[in-house]
Amino acid sequence: MSQLSVSWRRTAVVVALSAGLFASPLLGNIAGGELSALPVAAAKPSTAVADAPRLGSVDNFRDVAGTGAGYDAQGSHHVNKGVFYRSNALAANDADLATLNGLHLTAVYDLRTSGEIATKPDRVPAGASYTNISILSGDVSGGMGNLTSPEAAREAMRALNRQFVTGAFERARFAELLTQLADQQGPAVFHCTAGKDRTGWTSYLLLSLAGVDQQTIMNDYLLTNEYSAKSIAATLAQITAAKGAAAAAIYQPLLGVEASFLQAGVDQLVADYGSVDKYLKDGLGLKGQTIEQLKHKLIQK
Repeated sequence: MSQLSVSWRRTAVVVALSAGLFASPLLGNIAGGELSALPVAAAKPSTAVADAPRLGSVDNFRDVAGTGAGYDAQGSHHVNKGVFYRSNALAANDADLATLNGLHLTAVYDLRTSGEIATKPDRVPAGASYTNISILSGDVSGGMGNLTSPEAAREAMRALNRQFVTGAFERARFAELLTQLADQQGPAVFHCTAGKDRTGWTSYLLLSLAGVDQQTIMNDYLLTNEYSAKSIAATLAQITAAKGAAAAAIYQPLLGVEASFLQAGVDQLVADYGSVDKYLKDGLGLKGQTIEQLKHKLIQK
């Protein structure tokens, strides 16, 4: 790997940790975008499940399946609600922890590095197991000063999403996560610090497996900006007070999501593998049984 590539990799990792370093999650301008066409799948019956609760202290907590009946899957079906939840760090207050306890979660998958966890440890809901699967290879504490413009910050975010496809370490960890999600009995939640990049890529893969249309997946990805708008605004105010408006403008893209971030990963996936199915089988090394288990959990019939 070239020195320039290593530099971008370190910057991208720092970007993923930025919300934790500033002590609060996300924001960014919502931009349109299209994803490339990907696979489809089989199903599982389900009963009506309430929408995921909106939590004040864990503001990017939501159901992978969306709201209402759940996202359309394969045209005539829906994604099962109450199966997989996505989130930012589970640093819940007492009231929100009680709400999480009421969801009867059986597993928490924490995708953060040890440094992120030490800064903001989870409060694990009652009855849930806790597993740390760090998607990124090691803790990074420096590098924010390397960014000199908002566009450099945006490119770092795109580089991070590409790394989910090109990085052998990252692929191995996503494989471990998806295998455990397939095998897990009962509702599970996966999360990183801000619930947008590592978590967003995982959700992208799951919804693609369910046959959700690509614009819906993009719209779901961009919901981070809505769910965490207040905490993002607070973070930007903190940065402005500490470093000035120019610094806040540079850091702003790191705190939320834009369509080009996810699209960069999708474009890399298509270039390297052609489809999500090939990425899962050839890139992650998932067994066919694991993929079918995920589809069965995801799709109503």
